[in-house]
Amino acid sequence: MSDNLQETLYQNIRQALLSGQYMPGERLKIRDLAAQWGSSPMPVRTALQRLVSEGALEGEQQRSVRVPLMTDERFKHILQVRLNLEGQAAELAAERLSAEQIAQLRRCVEQMEVALEGRDLSKYLHENSQFHLILYHACGNPILLRMIESLWLQVGPFFNRLFTEADLSPRLNDFHLQALQALEAGDSRGVRHAVEQDLTYFGRFLLNLLALEPA
Repeated sequence: MSDNLQETLYQNIRQALLSGQYMPGERLKIRDLAAQWGSSPMPVRTALQRLVSEGALEGEQQRSVRVPLMTDERFKHILQVRLNLEGQAAELAAERLSAEQIAQLRRCVEQMEVALEGRDLSKYLHENSQFHLILYHACGNPILLRMIESLWLQVGPFFNRLFTEADLSPRLNDFHLQALQALEAGDSRGVRHAVEQDLTYFGRFLLNLLALEPA
């Protein structure tokens, strides 16, 4: 079994979780994933077990795995930590980003706008995750980055709920644009504020959705 294949499968499934391609509660079938990626079941199983150990997936009986369901309490706890970690990473990154990286972020903002106009959920969530992770990767602190990515793996699937109400979609790119403008102005505190506003505004919306769901 190729270590490179294992790593590729792990990264593919991980990226799918980060960009919300799977729904909370969705079961991931080894045979389906193996067919999708053109591999045997064994490396898929190994990749899934690795994600279970990281808390991104949870094991069930009969060796199956699923995307964890989200609860009100769990989301509140994750959001509280995300605000601190991602705000700090954004401020640190603002002082280290290259012109090329800022251009990549600008492209993400433009592509998110295109996705919103076309109501393309998958494209929006992909570009959203790229925007945040490109930004955070520039923070220069690998420990901080690993903690952020661990939390994103847990909440990424829940971001699908952002498209459940049409009235929300016009605001989905506002704070990204504010962060980009602050970056271009060299305002690191402004970048942090925009990211924290993004997390807070949509975090409250998602918490309201959870409150409406049956226990």
